[in-house]
Amino acid sequence: MRRLPAWTSAAPVLAALLLAATWGTKPATAVLVVVAVVLAAAVLAAVHHAEVVAHRVGEPFGSLILAVAVTVIEVGLIVTLMVSGGADTSTLARDTVFAAVMITCNGIVGLSLLVAALREHVVVFRPEAIVTALGTVATLATLTLVLPTFTTSTPGPRFSGAQLAFAGVASLALYLLFVFVQTVRHRDYFLPEGGAADDPDAHAAPPSDRQTLVSLALLLVALVAVVGLAKIESPAIEDAVRAIGAPPSAVGVVIALLVLQPETLAAYRNAARGRVQISLNLAYGSAMASIGLTIPVIAIASIWLAPPLVLGLGATQMVLLAITVVVAAMTAPLGSATVQQSGLRLVLFAAFLFLAVNP
Repeated sequence: MRRLPAWTSAAPVLAALLLAATWGTKPATAVLVVVAVVLAAAVLAAVHHAEVVAHRVGEPFGSLILAVAVTVIEVGLIVTLMVSGGADTSTLARDTVFAAVMITCNGIVGLSLLVAALREHVVVFRPEAIVTALGTVATLATLTLVLPTFTTSTPGPRFSGAQLAFAGVASLALYLLFVFVQTVRHRDYFLPEGGAADDPDAHAAPPSDRQTLVSLALLLVALVAVVGLAKIESPAIEDAVRAIGAPPSAVGVVIALLVLQPETLAAYRNAARGRVQISLNLAYGSAMASIGLTIPVIAIASIWLAPPLVLGLGATQMVLLAITVVVAAMTAPLGSATVQQSGLRLVLFAAFLFLAVNP
């Protein structure tokens, strides 16, 4: 594999230095513009280094690396904002996790299918993988985001302590079980079938151990810097949300959009290369990681967090989640999709964004 472009090494380091220089301050507007530019560069660098590591370890392990790394950083961002935000952040975990599910299952899947369908007309994927992944996502979302609205042990859409502990353990167990199925027991289900033949990178020599370790280190630096800089931008985001009259839950949507940029770009690039199975692995894997890793950590952190943890979705959100699962379930067993299926996902994603601003 060719040498890493200089900018992909410089961007994470520059982002980390900018994060250190601006952390704990209230930057001026001009500085916030610089932060936004460096943030975008760090996102692109993160995608590049994730692909280097993925090429070295092979699929489906490569798809897991970015999903887990981004989710771990997402958890840190949620906890940090909840600690500093007060009672207004009681729904931040719910809003961010739900937004991550909608972005991945509708936005990233819809974009990947659209790109692949424009290239190949009929997109082929492994139904065994997608049915398994979709079933896991639907179960995780129901256990953690739907049930709190209907339980009666505590007032409001909240779990009791025992219920939250059960949800956290069950979420982590389901996620670890899926990882075992994906990487050990039925690994072949999640590998591309025929689509990699036209991809020149699929036949390129894998990077050296040294290059892989350098990319892994830079990936971690980039992800930390991305979320840290996003936190610095968060006051400006909150001001913008209030200025347009959007509800506070829109902040969680913006956070999820920022954090999931590396996975979105990686999924797009794989779909453009005819490797839509990898794109779908990334999308559904990210949705599972966002729930299966976030909820257990938030459950533990809630012991020390001041605001009550509100996880239950509202009626509008539950309708969007239900139609998302139904549409995906009608496509997954077929093992193929066309531009129509991509359009359904993208319209649902647009509806989610519109209703997040105009509930």
